Amino acid sequence: MAYLTRTELESMDFCYLGNDVKISDKASIYEADKMSLGDHCRIDDFCVISGRITIGRFCHVTPMCLLAGGEPGIQIADFCTFAYGVKVFAQSDDYSGATMVNSLIPREYKQETFATVNIQRQVIVGTNAVVFPGVTLSEGCAIGAGAIVTRTTKPWGIYAGSPARRIKDREKGLLEHERRFLREYGE
Repeated sequence: MAYLTRTELESMDFCYLGNDVKISDKASIYEADKMSLGDHCRIDDFCVISGRITIGRFCHVTPMCLLAGGEPGIQIADFCTFAYGVKVFAQSDDYSGATMVNSLIPREYKQETFATVNIQRQVIVGTNAVVFPGVTLSEGCAIGAGAIVTRTTKPWGIYAGSPARRIKDREKGLLEHERRFLREYGE
């Protein structure tokens, strides 16, 4: 995996570009001028990142993820992880058949959903999970592999299934590790 150089990243005109940002040269970034990338975040091979996106510090977007912020945007807080193949959408067509669909059709013929997705700190989203417009993944949640998240979660839960539901509480021991990490690394 090769990462873009700092000069290459700066030439993309991000809204904000933190320190030690790593983006694979095989990732696709659309509308970088609408994106803010925090310190030490990383975007790996074959990811597609588009629209309004804010990514916090120490976040990892692993290979083959799609973050489609569109107009409303996706807000990602610090210490979040997206496992292989995660998809997050801040806008979606109406699939009912009442209106037309797809990005080639003018808006007056469609009924789209536009709603910001908020992903709070210390969230991990498992392989091939999908997060829909308007959802908040609350602090400390873990989303299981293949989950379909259509509703906002409550903090520190483990969610799985389609649609995703809380199956148990998530431990908070990682918070002590976070405090120690931040002390040791001076962040």
